[in-house]
Amino acid sequence: MEDRVLTREKLIKIDDNLFEIPQDYRSDMRVPARVYTSEDMLEDIVQDMSLWQLVNVATLPGIQKAAYAMPDIHQGYGFPIGGVAATAIDQGGVISPGGIGYDINCGVRLLVANVSDEEVKPYLASLADALFVAVPSGVGRGGKLKLSVPELDRVLRFGAKQMVKLGFGTQEDLAMCEEQGCMEIADPEAITPEAKKRGDDQLGTLGSGNHFLEVQAVDEIYDEQAAAVLGLSRGQVTVMIHCGSRGLGHQTCTDYVRTMMQKVSEWGYQLPDRELVCAPFLSTEGQAYFTAMAAAANFAWANRHVIGHWVRQAWQSVMGNEVWLRTLYDVSHNIGKRERRRVHDHELEVVMHRKGATRAFGPGHPEVPSAYRTVGQPVLIPGTMGTASYILVGTQESMDLAFGSSCHGAGRKLSRHKAKKMVRGSTLRRELEAHGIMIRCDSDAGLAEEAPLAYKDVDSVVNVVHNAGLARKVARVKPLAVIKGG
Repeated sequence: MEDRVLTREKLIKIDDNLFEIPQDYRSDMRVPARVYTSEDMLEDIVQDMSLWQLVNVATLPGIQKAAYAMPDIHQGYGFPIGGVAATAIDQGGVISPGGIGYDINCGVRLLVANVSDEEVKPYLASLADALFVAVPSGVGRGGKLKLSVPELDRVLRFGAKQMVKLGFGTQEDLAMCEEQGCMEIADPEAITPEAKKRGDDQLGTLGSGNHFLEVQAVDEIYDEQAAAVLGLSRGQVTVMIHCGSRGLGHQTCTDYVRTMMQKVSEWGYQLPDRELVCAPFLSTEGQAYFTAMAAAANFAWANRHVIGHWVRQAWQSVMGNEVWLRTLYDVSHNIGKRERRRVHDHELEVVMHRKGATRAFGPGHPEVPSAYRTVGQPVLIPGTMGTASYILVGTQESMDLAFGSSCHGAGRKLSRHKAKKMVRGSTLRRELEAHGIMIRCDSDAGLAEEAPLAYKDVDSVVNVVHNAGLARKVARVKPLAVIKGG
C-alpha cells in the first residue's frame, strides 16, 4: 500500500484556495479528492494521514463529484475531520459512521444578548462563576436531569421539541435550529440499551475535550447588511455553546461500526481502511444506523437546548430578568442527511456526510430560517481559547462548490498528547487571564490539550472559506470568558 502520508507534490493546484488529488492517483478512486486550503496551510495538512483518508473516501460506492475536505482538515476515524461526501442512493450509495463521527451532531449554538460588553464587564466574573455551576462539564460528567428509559426515548424521538414541552427554552429557539431541533426519522429503538445508559444523565452537560461554553463580544463587522439581518452589532455580547451527543452518540457509533464490520464481506466491499466501514444506505443495517444516528442527533439538539436554557437562567440570576439571550442559530457539524442535489445536470437524492463540516446553504434556500433567507444560513466557526470565532452566512456558490458545506472550526494540528507535552495548563491559564479572558476549568491538563498552538490559525482557515466562496464573513467575536470541562 502507498504511503499513508501524502506529500505536497501529489496535489494539483486548481486555484489559490483549492487543491486536488486527481482520480487517477489510485486505481480504486471513483472521483477526485479536493481540499479547500491555502499554500501556507498545506504544510500542516501533510503532516498526518488526513489526505490518505480523503483519497479513501473517494473510493466509496455511489460517491458523487469529489471527496471534499474543508480547510480545517485533520486526521480522524475513517474519514478525515473536515470531510464532506455525497453518495447517490439509487447508485448503490453507502452510509459510513466514520463519515459522520463518534460525537454525532456535535455542533454549535450561538446566543445573542441584548447588552454590550461594557454593560457586562462589571458582572463578568460573577457570570463566569454562575455559568460554570449551571452547566456541568468534564469527562463522563452527569447533569441535573436523570431520565427514565421512556423519558429518554421521547427525547431521542422528538429532540429539542420535547424539551420545549417540558418547559426548557421556546418555540423561537426551535425556529433558529437546523432541522428545528428534530430529525423526524429518528428511531429510539435503534439505540442500544448500553448507549441509552451512557446518556441517561448527560442531558444538559458539556463534556470535555474541545467542547466549551464561551462568553464573547462582537469586535468586527465585515458585512453590515448581513449583520443587520442577523441582529448583530459591534460590542454586542454573545454566548457560544459547543457540544454534542456525549456518551450516547459515541456508543451508537461504536455499536454500528461493529455491526457493519460483520457484513462487509457479504456486501462485497474491498475497504482501503477498516475504519471506512460502511453499509448500503438502503440495507437493513444502513437504515438502522441512519435512524439511530438521527435519534442521537436529536439527543444532541436537546442537550444544547437545555444548556441554552440554563445559560439564560444563570445570566438572569446575575444581571436581572431584563437581560435576554436569543438563539441566533444552532448548526450541526457531525451528521448525515438525505438531500437532493444536482450532479452533472441530473438531480439525485444523496446521503450527505458532513464530518467536522457544517451546512452552508445560500440565500433563498427553503431550509434557511425565513428571517435569514435573504442573506443565507448562519455558519458558526469557533476558534480556540484566546482566539477569535466567526459568524458567516452560506452562499449560492457554495451549493455548487461542495454541496453547500463549510468548515466547522480551526482544526487541530497537534494531538492532545503533543499539546500537553508542549504547554503547561497553569501557564496557559495565567497567559489567557493576563489578556483579560476569564477561565473556568477544573483541569489544567484539559486546558493544555486545547491550547491555541494545537490548532490551525482560525483567521487563515476562515479566509479560505470566505475567499473560496463556501461562506461569507459577517462578524468576528472575541472571548471574554471560557467555561470548559477537564
